[in-house]
Amino acid sequence: MKLFKFFKGVIQEMKAVRWPTARENRRDSSIVVTVSLVFALFFALIDWGVQALITWLA
Repeated sequence: MKLFKFFKGVIQEMKAVRWPTARENRRDSSIVVTVSLVFALFFALIDWGVQALITWLA
């Protein structure tokens, strides 16, 4: 019987969830992609700089 209570609680919680709209999904996804690209560029520049420094020192 505990299993049935568990699933009943899960169903109630899923009904209470406020799912994002398509517009919110697009906005949030574009933010994630933009931030990921910025971080990739940042780390690429850091990597390039460290590599250039090591080459210069060697």
